[in-house]
Amino acid sequence: MSSAVIWDISQRIHEDTPLWPGEPPISVTRTASISSDCPVNIGAMSLPLHTGTHADAPLHYADNAPSSAQCDLEPYIGPCVLIDCRDAGERVEIADCDWDAINGHSRVIMRTYARFPHDHWDSEFAAIAPEVIARLGSMGVRLIGVDAPSLDPQTSKTMDAHHEVLAADMRILEGLVLDDVPVGEYELVALPLKIAGADASPVRAILREMT
Repeated sequence: MSSAVIWDISQRIHEDTPLWPGEPPISVTRTASISSDCPVNIGAMSLPLHTGTHADAPLHYADNAPSSAQCDLEPYIGPCVLIDCRDAGERVEIADCDWDAINGHSRVIMRTYARFPHDHWDSEFAAIAPEVIARLGSMGVRLIGVDAPSLDPQTSKTMDAHHEVLAADMRILEGLVLDDVPVGEYELVALPLKIAGADASPVRAILREMT
């Protein structure tokens, strides 16, 4: 019996992973190495909480909201639908979404990139219109995932899309890598780390073929 196909939709984290402008650099170091005096290799890492593929906690866009450690894991695991929004312009608008495909799903992933920009920071990524978020929330969607680094434009000061997410009590995945994944229905697994007081957490996100 063949096993279900798994797509790893996570960015690889390394010292040159593109980061939101102004974030501190990623550092991966070796603190101990195998030798006659040490039986193991030991490493340490320092990185921004929004590095690569990550889950925003509500604390990111609202004071006194849940941190990563306080988030219910249910939205981050279960059936989802991936839709193609590559024809969108600066924002994914209502008309760019396949609402028939979305209907009945509580987790929605949107692809906006033709190819994910692994080697550079893209400040002109496609944001998500707050009207799209509001409609998703009205349909019972619990989680939205995007390949862009944010739901809102890089220059946004009002975070309108994020606040629509807050109003609908949805969860957010950002920085997904969807280049080789066909549109359709999958099982999503993308669990945030249990970090107390954290406004986000890197995740290892996968899509598994539905069987």
